[in-house]
Amino acid sequence: MPEANRIALTDAARGAEDDAAPAGAGTPHVLDNPALASLTGPHARFAERRGRVLRYPVDVSPWLALPADPDADDWADLAALAGAGAEVPLPGFRGQVPDGWEVTFRMEGVQFVDDGLDAAPDPEAVRLGPADVPEMLDLVARTRPGPFMPRTIELGTYLGIRRGGALIAMAGERLHPPGWTEISAVCTDPAHRGEGLATRMILAVAHGIRERGETPFLHTSAENDNAIRLYESLGFRLRRRTAFLAARAPEPLADARGAVVPVA
Repeated sequence: MPEANRIALTDAARGAEDDAAPAGAGTPHVLDNPALASLTGPHARFAERRGRVLRYPVDVSPWLALPADPDADDWADLAALAGAGAEVPLPGFRGQVPDGWEVTFRMEGVQFVDDGLDAAPDPEAVRLGPADVPEMLDLVARTRPGPFMPRTIELGTYLGIRRGGALIAMAGERLHPPGWTEISAVCTDPAHRGEGLATRMILAVAHGIRERGETPFLHTSAENDNAIRLYESLGFRLRRRTAFLAARAPEPLADARGAVVPVA
């Protein structure tokens, strides 16, 4: 494995790896394929489906879901759903992509779950809505916390902190497997880093998730030592290692029987 792709975890997280659930080991858990669990569960209203492949609308989220054991038909359905030459994310996928597909991105990741968060509402946090999306997109573009699209806000509750009318920090909810909600888009304006705003946003969003009787979880890069230390200090526990992968669909498209699939 190239040095850039090696897992870089803090000592506490390394010690927790023995308890982390490896992909495909034992009884499947909803967090092993959280996009699939979301799109067949609480987020079913967003699901775009072809065969066994599901995805969110592209202006909502780039996440899509392959079945645990994708076969040739599934890859053909994914290619047809994405379109010829399209780049598609394959979160959590650790197998081999078929011939004709080109891996364009690969990063090791980690999944953390609530293991004693001191979740609490924040008196300065306000709920963000559709009118706030332009500012949210601007903050995301400047801080790069991960994918955030024009309609991502529809996935759950997003909270923000404003100073002088300007949005300076936010966090919200993304994937929603049954009984769980992912905390995502945690970001702070660079001019306000070091003020503890990310911690406050995480704990406030987690409070809302807990109030529904659900459990918070989140993902980050295995190389993001600062985020990992923060999550551990707040009460998150490493559950499993995962992968963030993207691949480009073949062009022209062909289905499992070799027939060309028309592209709209």
